[in-house]
Amino acid sequence: MNIEIIKDEKNDLEVTMDNQTVAELVRVYLNKDDKVKLGAWRKDHYSKPIRLKIVTEGKTAKKALSEAISKASKDLDKYKDEFKKAK
Repeated sequence: MNIEIIKDEKNDLEVTMDNQTVAELVRVYLNKDDKVKLGAWRKDHYSKPIRLKIVTEGKTAKKALSEAISKASKDLDKYKDEFKKAK
């Protein structure tokens, strides 16, 4: 997966990525954080990459992104383990 940082300020981060599923997963986890004021993605055209924008208050946008990815990863690992047990 290709990720590129477009804008990197303390409380404002914008990145592009090529995977809509990952962008939506990260957006959901970002918006569970009360320090995140905006966690959204958009796709201008199907041939263009997705732009994920994060605006925070009280923590850096990079930290919010890192925490969202970490929480999503933990939950996915938990679901994987539960799925294996169900077989």
